[in-house]
Amino acid sequence: MTEPTATDGQKLALILTGGGARAAYQVGVLKAIAEMLPRRAQNPFPIICGTSAGALNAATLAVNARQFAKGVHYLDNIWRNFQPSDVYRTDVLGVFVNSLRWMAGMLLSGLGVRRLYRLSLLDNTPLAKLLEEIMPCQRIQDSITAGALHALSITASDYNSGQSVTFYQGHEGIQPWTRAHRVGVPTQIQNEHLLASSAIPFFFPAVRINREYYGDGSMRQIAPISAALHMGASRVLVISTNSRSERHLEQTDAYPTLAQIAGHALDSIFLDSLEVDIERIHRINHTLHYIPENLQAQAGLRHVDVLVISPSQALEKVAYRFTKHMPLTIRVLLSVIGMSRRNGATLLSYLLSEKGFCSALIDMGYRDAMARKEELMGFLNPALPQAEMPQ
Repeated sequence: MTEPTATDGQKLALILTGGGARAAYQVGVLKAIAEMLPRRAQNPFPIICGTSAGALNAATLAVNARQFAKGVHYLDNIWRNFQPSDVYRTDVLGVFVNSLRWMAGMLLSGLGVRRLYRLSLLDNTPLAKLLEEIMPCQRIQDSITAGALHALSITASDYNSGQSVTFYQGHEGIQPWTRAHRVGVPTQIQNEHLLASSAIPFFFPAVRINREYYGDGSMRQIAPISAALHMGASRVLVISTNSRSERHLEQTDAYPTLAQIAGHALDSIFLDSLEVDIERIHRINHTLHYIPENLQAQAGLRHVDVLVISPSQALEKVAYRFTKHMPLTIRVLLSVIGMSRRNGATLLSYLLSEKGFCSALIDMGYRDAMARKEELMGFLNPALPQAEMPQ
């Protein structure tokens, strides 16, 4: 088994965060990066970490690590042609039956009857079938063996233990880890790991792996960058789905709808822990300037460079423009929890797996990355000084 050599000993990690349909933004950034690199270049990211919908993008890059641009083109084509029916059932019968199952499950759970129904508002069976068709996970090991990939990690949340579990497949030298509320487990990445990582709570059902049930990886991921460091990363590029722009919400005295509350909860799940983790890294980096190198080594402290690319516009505002593109059955279903109101657009931005919305996010990601081309190219340059930090 050979090691990736593109980074000349400096392992650059790519962090692809969660966010449902928002993950289309990542594809635009990756498209810009592919254009910055030489034609037919190999994967520039020896370590790739994916969570939630970002796990689907991460696995695709890992499968196509020997031809980075090909993998990005494949992602671009998939997301630009997405329909909600590719992710969850939108037909009348499917929505009606699943809604009845959801209500019956809630009732029976309250009565103490368990494991008769999968509690989820939507049925994501179409996504499972799609992954079977388009995701040849067995090729991940081929990329590792060829030296185009050092490691791939997919993070999911264990509903039973409450831990954040990072499943990883990579070079044999990577050791499992155990930290507070998070563990790293070596495995052969399969579609079930991708489905588990992207199972948005309440909306998609939990996925059973071995004897445990798992849900969206962002729920308990208190240190999203940590897995990359455990797998040997020295520098980290994060493609976030959290907008840098300020939100200007309309003033209202109305009680918040369930859609508004759910959107706020998803923002907390998908965005807050990443921001806190990045702040922690910057704070440690700053502190290390005042500590002698020999003491840093004794304490196990290291400096790491982190570059974050994030949306220049609020994604919920973009989503609101595409509200009418949602299937009628789903619009009716979600209107019950207040989706029809403008302040439900945040929730919509997570569920709107529709080609118009996804294409708009891809284009935004491409523009945002190109606007920072010089900075990105400098960060991707393997000749930069090594950067490290604590795990």
